[in-house]
Amino acid sequence: MAAMERAGSRRGVTAVVGSRWVSFQTWCRPLPALLFAVLVAGSCEGNSVERKIYIPLNKTAPCVRLLNATHQVGCQSSISGDTGVIHVVEKEEDLNWVLADGPHPPYMILLDGNLFNRKVMQQLKGTSRVSGLAVSIAKPNPPQGFSPGLKCPNDGFGVYSKDYGPQYAHCNRTVWNPVGSGLSYEDFDFPIFLLEDANETQVIKQCYQDHNVPTDGSGPEYPLCAMQLFSHMHAVTSTVTCMRRNSIQNTFSINPETVCDPLLDYNVWSTLHPINSSEKVDPKKEFIMVATRIDSHSFFWNIAPGAESAVSSFVTHLAAAEALHKASDVHLLQRNIMFTFFQGETFDYIGSSRMVYDMEKDKFPLRLENIHSFVELNQVALRNGSILWMHTDPVSRLNATVEPQIKNLLDILSNSSVGANVTLQEVGFSQSLPPSSFQRFLRARHIPGVVLTDHQASFQNRYYQSMYDTPENIRMQYPEGLSPEETLEYVTDTAKSLAEVATVVARALYRLAGGANDTSAIQADPKTITQMLYGFLIKMNNSWFQSIIKPDLKGILGDDVPQHYVAVSSPVNTTYLVQYVLANLTGTVVNLTKEECLNPEKTPNAEKEMYDYAWVQGSLDPNSTSRVPYCVRSTVRLSKALSPAFELREWGSTEYSTWTESRWKEIRARIFLVASKELEIITLVVGIAILVFSLVATHFINAKADVLFSIPRDPGAVAY
Repeated sequence: MAAMERAGSRRGVTAVVGSRWVSFQTWCRPLPALLFAVLVAGSCEGNSVERKIYIPLNKTAPCVRLLNATHQVGCQSSISGDTGVIHVVEKEEDLNWVLADGPHPPYMILLDGNLFNRKVMQQLKGTSRVSGLAVSIAKPNPPQGFSPGLKCPNDGFGVYSKDYGPQYAHCNRTVWNPVGSGLSYEDFDFPIFLLEDANETQVIKQCYQDHNVPTDGSGPEYPLCAMQLFSHMHAVTSTVTCMRRNSIQNTFSINPETVCDPLLDYNVWSTLHPINSSEKVDPKKEFIMVATRIDSHSFFWNIAPGAESAVSSFVTHLAAAEALHKASDVHLLQRNIMFTFFQGETFDYIGSSRMVYDMEKDKFPLRLENIHSFVELNQVALRNGSILWMHTDPVSRLNATVEPQIKNLLDILSNSSVGANVTLQEVGFSQSLPPSSFQRFLRARHIPGVVLTDHQASFQNRYYQSMYDTPENIRMQYPEGLSPEETLEYVTDTAKSLAEVATVVARALYRLAGGANDTSAIQADPKTITQMLYGFLIKMNNSWFQSIIKPDLKGILGDDVPQHYVAVSSPVNTTYLVQYVLANLTGTVVNLTKEECLNPEKTPNAEKEMYDYAWVQGSLDPNSTSRVPYCVRSTVRLSKALSPAFELREWGSTEYSTWTESRWKEIRARIFLVASKELEIITLVVGIAILVFSLVATHFINAKADVLFSIPRDPGAVAY
């Protein structure tokens, strides 16, 4: 993946303000100081001079360019970066200075997060007086909600079209994301960065206060505080264009330069009973497919917390899988159960469409005919009271064969909630399915299925696909003063609520698979869920995650807040962790040595085709600093989540996702003081004058060198 090169060191900005700001201003003093600086510049190291002039902004996230079959969306700077005088906009009236009154355009706007909306952005998009934007995070979250996604997510790539349920196509009956502004799908010709660090935001504001505040309606005097943003993108126009350029480069260039990459990763899946992953499953065997998505998105690159839109559902899914595996008679169930976690669903169902494609092309152990029924967990953390809604497809229910199966599925789910703190209710028969992976399977085959959500119609989530879909959005709260380890173990109300949902789902799956015994013992563990919520939303680098991954993967547990963007390098951190959490919750610890675990094909009775083996770090030994590793055997597998459009080289496809991400050379931001044009011209003229004087002086000295540097004759020597 194209790496982001960030300027400057990682030191906190507040630590450098005192030492840099004075020297920072010195460079923009009147002419004598400037001339002196020019004269001594040759004796200074360039890097040291740069550190005196610029303050890098190290904690930022850019808006980058994405492309599909027909459009480019996102942002970029010019090839050398864009610069402008900083103006702070905290209310809409402040925009007048930028758009009309200010005498020093172009401007770099420091925009309050509450004003980052479609109305304001459309005003800024249509003017040449704006060279870029830095957005501060709103605290608290915008009360009116904020979603840069579409009002009708993944429109055109689900099951509804002019040929199938046209009355439901394009969200005609239900607008699922009413607060969606579509900003993530607009194209901006200037850079936009998110300021993640409040300290850096304050440094910019202080620089603005010291130098840029208008006085009595007139422009401030130089020097002025300016910002420079670098985010030039290599790809343009569309996926068709950039992939064609990639192809030409790879064909004719000795050193090909890729300009864009397909969004891709891996789906994670496992089965309740082991199956041979290298062979096709018997067509007579039936599977209950349980699915959820594990990716999210926002306006800014790799800022995708996805608490409600993704994490709440896949954490519940993982907990249900654990609860079901603990059932004593699970090995007697007539039907198998497949637990599936799809990647890339935000971008027109990348993961689910690929799995359907592989099933149709016999590139996957299961075929579509093996799927008995489909249960999908969607957004489930923001329930009103105890109600969880069951969504079905009204079109397939018109089929006389499918309708009884769907009715049976709904009855089992409803009965499984009896006595629980969750009440499952069916949505009206005339309402379509919400955006869901199930829709991609329905495009290929009439499968009885249900999608479980916390919303009856429009999303409860007011921060869908945004940077504000954080733990606070799903009401995760912790007492003050807890250590990281205590926070990891603290069972929140959110964890208890999701455990109730996971319990109902696990019991329903048991019944669907043919279980006939009492299900009261099938119970999801709130402690497991609270650990997963902490790990996937607050801090990946925690003791539990450290203990369940391979030693060579410990580098994925960074200290940054977890993000769940699908990206272009794979597998991403989320995929790895879902894989190993699922293996930990559903697998078995086996008595194998490290060598045997890493090479199961050499181990008798290992059944490599039936199981996956992982040598994991294990917990810390209480009496030392070393870990106690062990081998885990599970049925967890990965399958490719790359859109079939790229396998087929159909880059303009309307059937499959075509999303790509542009490459770039560097992403960085910095602030500095800028002198007036007059001073810059004077500096240039003086510099040229000094250069001319130096050339003339050098020429004169060279011409008179025999006189100026001649060696006097020895007076004692006499010539005859």
